[in-house]
Amino acid sequence: MGRLLTLASMLGLSAASALAHVGSPDVFFEGKAGEYRVFVTIRTPQVIPGVAEVEMRFPEPGVEQVKITPTPLTGLGAKFAPTADTAVQSRQDTQMYTGALWMMSSGEWQVRINVTGQKGAGELRVPVPALAQKTMGMDRTMAGILLALMVFLAAGIVSIFGAASREGKLPPGEQPSPSNIRRARIVMAVTAVAVVGIIFLGNQWWGAEAADYSKKIFKPLGVKPTLNGRFLNLQLEHTGWMQPAAFDDLVPDHGYLMHLFLVAKPDQSRIWHLHPALASNGVFTQDLGSLPAGKYQLFGDIVHRTGLPETVVTELDVPAAIDGDLQGDDSTNTLSDGFKMVMESPATVKAKTLQVMKFKLQDASGQPATGMELYLGMPAHAAVLKNDFAVFSHLHPSGTVPAASLAMAQPADSKADPHAGHNMTMTMSTAELPAEVTFPYGFPEPGSYRMFVQMKRAGKVETGVFPITVTQ
Repeated sequence: MGRLLTLASMLGLSAASALAHVGSPDVFFEGKAGEYRVFVTIRTPQVIPGVAEVEMRFPEPGVEQVKITPTPLTGLGAKFAPTADTAVQSRQDTQMYTGALWMMSSGEWQVRINVTGQKGAGELRVPVPALAQKTMGMDRTMAGILLALMVFLAAGIVSIFGAASREGKLPPGEQPSPSNIRRARIVMAVTAVAVVGIIFLGNQWWGAEAADYSKKIFKPLGVKPTLNGRFLNLQLEHTGWMQPAAFDDLVPDHGYLMHLFLVAKPDQSRIWHLHPALASNGVFTQDLGSLPAGKYQLFGDIVHRTGLPETVVTELDVPAAIDGDLQGDDSTNTLSDGFKMVMESPATVKAKTLQVMKFKLQDASGQPATGMELYLGMPAHAAVLKNDFAVFSHLHPSGTVPAASLAMAQPADSKADPHAGHNMTMTMSTAELPAEVTFPYGFPEPGSYRMFVQMKRAGKVETGVFPITVTQ
C-alpha cells in the first residue's frame, strides 16, 4: 500500500474538474447533526488514494466534540467504518472545526460527522465523490533535483565498485598495479551497464504502473444531441472509463433520471430547466416547447446506482425557432407580471470560500410573495454558471449534494427524512413556506458568474437571474 500511495502522490492525479459540478469539485452542504445545525465544506482529494479536507462551522454554540469518519457510500465498506478522527477546533473561531480524511479508492464516499455537546449527540452523513480526473506533470524544479540525485548515485555506485576492485585487497600505501587498474575498469564498465539496465527497467515498471493508473482516470459519459422537430434526443455514449455496458444504472433524483439545463449562448440570457424521459437504453427525449433559434450549452445531471453524480455536457444548434408549451416541472427564466426576486447576499463574494447566498421573492408591492410551493420536493433550485461556461453547478438549499445520493447515505434502519438537510422548510406545509431561500456554495475561482434561482408560487415556477462578480 505504501508503494501505491507514493505512486499516486507523484502522479498527482487531480479531481479539479468535478463530476456533477463542472469545474466546481468541492462539496458544500448545510444540514443538522441531531440538534446541531452545521455548514460543511469538503475539499475533494487531489489524488486517489488521497486526503479530503473537511471544514465544519456550527452557527450556534454548545458543541463540545466533533468526530469524522470516511466510508464508501454503499456496500460492505459502509457497514464497517474505521476508527473516527477527532476534528480540531479553531483557535480563531471556536465554532469552526477541521479535519483530514483518507479516501482510498475511486467512487462515491461519505463523511460521517458525529457531534456531542450540550444538546446531546447527533450524526450527519455527507456524500462525497472522489475520482481522479487528470495526470499532472512533476514540478520541473523537483524533477531536476531528482535527476541530479539519480546521476550522482549512479556515478557513486560505479565508482565504489571500481575502487573496491582496484584497491580493496592492497596493503596500505601500495599503488595498484596495471592489472588491478584493468580489472577495475572492467568492473566499472559492467557496473555501469547494470546500473543503466536497472534504471531502464525501473522506468519501464514506472511507465507500466502509470499507464495502468491512467485507465482509472475519470472520463465522463459523452452525449450526442439530435433534433427531431420540437423533440430533442440525447444519446449517452461510453468513453472508455469503467462504465457498465448498458445505461441501466441510473436512479431518479427528485423524481427524474435527468435534470437538463439549456443555456443560451453566448450571453446566457435565458435558461431552461427540463426533465427528459428515458426512451430506450441510454436515449433520453425531451419536448422543447418554445425555443428560439440559436446556439445552446447543455448540462445534464444524472445519478448512478452507486450514488455517484455526473454531468454530461454538449452543445446544441437550433437552426429555426421551435413553437410549443412546456409541461409539468419544465421551466424557463420568467417572472410573473409585477413579481421580482431580490438577492440579499454578501456584498463581496470571495472565491474558494463558503458563502450563504440569500434570495427573496416579492410581489408587485414589495411584500413577500404568498402561495409558495415546493418545487421538485424542495423550496428552490439554482444553477451557477461562469460566463465562459467553465463552471456549472446545480444547487439545492442544502448545497451541492444530490438528493438521491443523500438518501443512500442514510442508515438502513433510519426513520429520518433524507430530505431533512434541504432546510427546515421541508417539514412545513405548503401554506407555511416562506418566500425566501438560501444556498450554501463556494465559487471555485474568481470571475463573472450568473446565478439562476427558481422558486414555485401558485403553480408557476418563478426564475430570477443574478450577475455575480467573484473576487480572489
